[in-house]
Amino acid sequence: MKLRLASIQDLKLLKYWDAKQHVVDSDPEDDWNWEIELNRNPVWREQLVAEKDHQPIGFVQIIDPFLEETRYWGEVARNKRAIDIWIGEENDLGKGYGTKMMKLAIERCFADPTVTGILIDPLKSNVRAHKFYLKLGFEFIEEREFDEVPCFVYELKR
Repeated sequence: MKLRLASIQDLKLLKYWDAKQHVVDSDPEDDWNWEIELNRNPVWREQLVAEKDHQPIGFVQIIDPFLEETRYWGEVARNKRAIDIWIGEENDLGKGYGTKMMKLAIERCFADPTVTGILIDPLKSNVRAHKFYLKLGFEFIEEREFDEVPCFVYELKR
């Protein structure tokens, strides 16, 4: 498996995945503005497509929450990263691909020696995600609302 930079050529696929019910369920309020965002490469963000055997299977976004322009994370310390992740197709769920994608994303984040921790914010109701992140070594930090949606915040420290 590998992560590659997403591009405008991925637009149709990402919009298709973004409309899948299991993806909507993980983040029902999100609008990715794919047509615009796939053409932007701000220094604070990487949008990546996970490929297994040269076939796209999922999406990963890594941001620097301190620099991110919408201030989604609010007050956050420097030298952190935040990850969004999803598997595109339902039949790829539960096969360990998410774990491999997260491990690649974690390696990518910690390749920068100044990064001290990685944040994630699954929905409070997403118990499966909570178990997934705990298994990867993330620690529960707090319950918090993002855009009026209750979430749990977890952090993986270096």
